Amino acid sequence: MAKDFAGKRVIVMGGSRGIGRAIALGFAAQGAAVSICARNPGPLEATRREIVALGVTAHAASVDLADAKAIEAYVPGAVAALGGLDILVNNASGFGHSDDEEGWAASLSVDMMAIVRGSHAAIPHMKPGSSIVNISSISALRASSRSAPYGAIKAAVMHYTASQAKMLAKQGIRVNGVAPGSIEFPGGTWEDRKTSNPALYQATLASIPFGRMGKPEEVAEVVLFLASDKANWVTAQTIVVDGGQLVGP
Repeated sequence: MAKDFAGKRVIVMGGSRGIGRAIALGFAAQGAAVSICARNPGPLEATRREIVALGVTAHAASVDLADAKAIEAYVPGAVAALGGLDILVNNASGFGHSDDEEGWAASLSVDMMAIVRGSHAAIPHMKPGSSIVNISSISALRASSRSAPYGAIKAAVMHYTASQAKMLAKQGIRVNGVAPGSIEFPGGTWEDRKTSNPALYQATLASIPFGRMGKPEEVAEVVLFLASDKANWVTAQTIVVDGGQLVGP
């Protein structure tokens, strides 16, 4: 297997489960040293061990990504453990769905401000040729009666991604985003909704032309491309990875 990221140092914010885990393992499989953070120490340690098993440097820390000071402490520690930083992936989500103070606070503090704070902490350590990838969602691209805060903040993530790209181009840092559709994995939202809300699960499944939910690894492959030298003239873009869900029946 080609080691496209050999010698690279990667931070994946929200890297213990699902899409974040797949991204972290994808980079590690291609030779990168990887640091991950998340709140739950159990899945975090399990993923760290998987990274170690791929023969690369692994670092993990339990971090509440709604806490500005926790992010400010984590990033320099991760950079020190990795010996530098080339790629930052902002993946975490607070999953704020309800249109109330709690829902908006959850989405704003994690889905948006963790990206802002993580980027601000990371950029001083990044050199020309470095890359940031922000994870948004196709919820950013359509109205929703179920998760207004989540969709609105993910739209803000897409806007900020383009703004970051414009601001950081003179430093030689590219910034792109990925907007996944419905992705299913063990312990994830859609696995839960199979039993907790089967009507919603089936309706969502029916909206995807390929007739199945996406896999975390399918999102990770696009993230790796955007962070790679193969995409060195790609910046300010957010790529939809949804199996045609947005244009489905």
